[in-house]
Amino acid sequence: MPYDVLAIRRYPVKSMGGESLASVVLDQRGLAGDRWYAVADDDGRFACGKDSRRFRRRDGIFDHRAATVPEGVIVTGEDGSWRVGDPDLDAALSRALGDPVRVVEEEDVPHQDAGSVSLVGTATLEWCADRWGLDADPRRLRVNLLVDTDEPFVEEGWVGREVAVGNVRLRVIEGIERCRTIDVAQDGTGARGRWLRPLADERDMCVAVYADVTRPGTLRLGDVVTPS
Repeated sequence: MPYDVLAIRRYPVKSMGGESLASVVLDQRGLAGDRWYAVADDDGRFACGKDSRRFRRRDGIFDHRAATVPEGVIVTGEDGSWRVGDPDLDAALSRALGDPVRVVEEEDVPHQDAGSVSLVGTATLEWCADRWGLDADPRRLRVNLLVDTDEPFVEEGWVGREVAVGNVRLRVIEGIERCRTIDVAQDGTGARGRWLRPLADERDMCVAVYADVTRPGTLRLGDVVTPS
């Protein structure tokens, strides 16, 4: 059964709020410009909502959003807006996060997590909202694609399969295991209701799926999603 792309969202700076798009180019890495930048400290760990070898928890990162403009990427926070590459941006983020940090481009360490593109179905979000009484805004999941579906978790049945999205092809690789970030107010959401406990009890911590790009191209709102 075919489905439609209802929303496209890109996150120019990892962990910051993102931007809605009408269309986007996909290359082998994913959405062009998605998570191309990250905020790193002197240990090379990225600002995020959790602690790990790769990340350092810095919830102040969620008070900022990033948007792509012809001149580059603009970051906006409570104290103003700055273009990525402006030393004043690094200084403002260092004050906000409480340690010296800087915005860095992706180099040897990928800024993406386990997949190039993330997506979730509307029926999955509606099921979670009804069952658990929470705000299932897709921005809380930080997914790239929102797909109009009529069966909860149907996208999990695409794991291991290729999916055509307009002239793009994706291979769905796995479900997305969630961390505390899903319960943090971010990207314009208020985080009403908690995801993590019910996900742990009923869903093995997973909601939404990752996919890799097998045929690059341009993806648009309204494109038909057809699992093979």
